[in-house]
Amino acid sequence: MTSPEGTRAVPGTPGAEVPPPETTDTPARRLRGVPRQRRTARSGEPRPGARDTGTLAFVESPVQLLNVLEWAHTAQATGLTVVVLSPHDPMTRGQLRRMAELARDEGHTVRWEEARGGPTAPMRTIGGLTPLLRRARRVVIGDPFSRYVQLLLSLARARDLVVVDDGTATMEFISQLARGEQLVRWHRNGSGRGARDLIFAPFSATARRRLTPAPEGGRRTVGLFSSMPVEAPPGVEVTTNEFAWTRGRFGPPRLTRAADIVGTSLVETGVVDTERYLAAVGSLARTHGATRYFAHRKESTEKLRRLVGETGLEIVRPDLPLELIARRGPIGRLIVSFPSTVVHTLPLALRGTEVKVAVCDIDPEWLTANASPRAQGFLDGVTGTARDVQRLPFTQPMAAG
Repeated sequence: MTSPEGTRAVPGTPGAEVPPPETTDTPARRLRGVPRQRRTARSGEPRPGARDTGTLAFVESPVQLLNVLEWAHTAQATGLTVVVLSPHDPMTRGQLRRMAELARDEGHTVRWEEARGGPTAPMRTIGGLTPLLRRARRVVIGDPFSRYVQLLLSLARARDLVVVDDGTATMEFISQLARGEQLVRWHRNGSGRGARDLIFAPFSATARRRLTPAPEGGRRTVGLFSSMPVEAPPGVEVTTNEFAWTRGRFGPPRLTRAADIVGTSLVETGVVDTERYLAAVGSLARTHGATRYFAHRKESTEKLRRLVGETGLEIVRPDLPLELIARRGPIGRLIVSFPSTVVHTLPLALRGTEVKVAVCDIDPEWLTANASPRAQGFLDGVTGTARDVQRLPFTQPMAAG
């Protein structure tokens, strides 16, 4: 079996892929099959490539960078400076480099920072970014929970802040912001008062204040660009992410006869039991005739090898966010997912096609003993608020197994 365009095979894991060799200081190669777009500016629109020296964006994941591109398209913001705070994970780095290439094709400047490359890297990164932070009039961020981003926000002078989606975490961020709570990721279990938490507490508090809208008449603005179903607190200007850039740039896709399953990192984050998850995936594959499993970039190689042996699914590791892979195709007529970002984003990215998206609930019995007390409620909320998807109760796939 062959993997879809934009994926590469990993020895020992059929159908999987590895990121390409990296070159830190050289531009990424052009994506095969993705032509450079030629645009003619309409009257009143900014010229392509015109520099917007006042907007600075910080991203740490491929999805965040995709949503920065979607925001720039919607806001008609051209020539952004996008700073990639590179993580260690090789799969994430590979996707980020391909997204960086697309950002450059759109006329944006991409600055790649090895922000976690050793004990002195944070100080070098912050020192190098400080002049940009001081000059920026608008800052766009993808992960308000990130300690790195919180530290950088404490140095920024920008009056305008924009938060773009970092997946379903955006829903928890807005809820915590509305309640005035400490910014803590939903899957973390504990008080958040460990040694590192205490060290970063002042920066977290500053970031929370910066992300809180100023009183009416204030000069600071906070915006949210999201495809998630959120109820923002008063003063936060919400713009809906319709994935217009993705639909305009890619597709429509060729559809296959078989279904596809979208993987999740709920096992890796300690939320869902491994054995329960493997059994659920196998049952979903048999019930819906799925042949491919699109792995989350954070899923472990060991778990994926077990999936191959126990389910016979072809494991695919996309080298771009799934919204782009699905839009480029080929993709199944039915996409089955567990509660995750894609149950909200794929219906938007695939609007106008015949692809259907279904979401399988998480049985409370699948949760581990270490799962956060908030986990079940959060996952139920992700599923229950998804629009234009078919909901599969967890009893259905397990009973079929």
